[in-house]
Amino acid sequence: MFRYHLIRAAMHATRTILLTRLEVVGRENIPAEGPYIVTLNHTSVADTPLLLLGFPLVEWAFFAGEKWRSHPIYGPIMAWLGAIYINRGEVDRRGLRDAMATIERGVVFGLAPEGSRSKNGQMQEAKVGAAYLADRANVPILPVGFENNDQIFANFKRLRATRSILRIGEPYTLPEIGRRAKGQDLAAYTHLIMVKVAALLPSRYWGIYADSPALAALLAGDDPWPVCQTAVQE
Repeated sequence: MFRYHLIRAAMHATRTILLTRLEVVGRENIPAEGPYIVTLNHTSVADTPLLLLGFPLVEWAFFAGEKWRSHPIYGPIMAWLGAIYINRGEVDRRGLRDAMATIERGVVFGLAPEGSRSKNGQMQEAKVGAAYLADRANVPILPVGFENNDQIFANFKRLRATRSILRIGEPYTLPEIGRRAKGQDLAAYTHLIMVKVAALLPSRYWGIYADSPALAALLAGDDPWPVCQTAVQE
């Protein structure tokens, strides 16, 4: 775990330089041990470093775009922290196999289901990768919502401090459907995963999920799963 201690020290220094204070809400929801999958909204390149700072010292793995592999600074650091490089915009079966093998070893896997970073801070339509991994690996999902990370660099340019809020929801498992999920099953699972994240965030971040009946059901204290299934069938 030496590398994690070293990287965390560097991340703390960078966070201080960027005038960012991290507030963690729901730390008690973090499972005592892995494996589990962390799903989060993606609005900033600071998401992963702040995510690692908000969690206890555990072994992580996560997807990263192939373009970062050759970056002289981020490439080595990301690889050191467990990055699995994938080709964005296509089904990377090798990347999925590597992720499955990592999860089976008990490693915590961090994943932004949207794939690419949101340019306006609002949630985008997610891809099915997180649902596929959680279904095949049969591990819990821990929803995470980041607030104000989209403002960090703009605030820094104005020498303003940013309060980054990391909200951690309760872990859950995907509903049992009696078969291996594919097609519409994965789409319904993905919708569930995203509304679980959205429910942790202020409405300005909901984006494409703002009008989701499943999100409305979840916020009302009802089971969102039946609505997720209906939503992908329409």
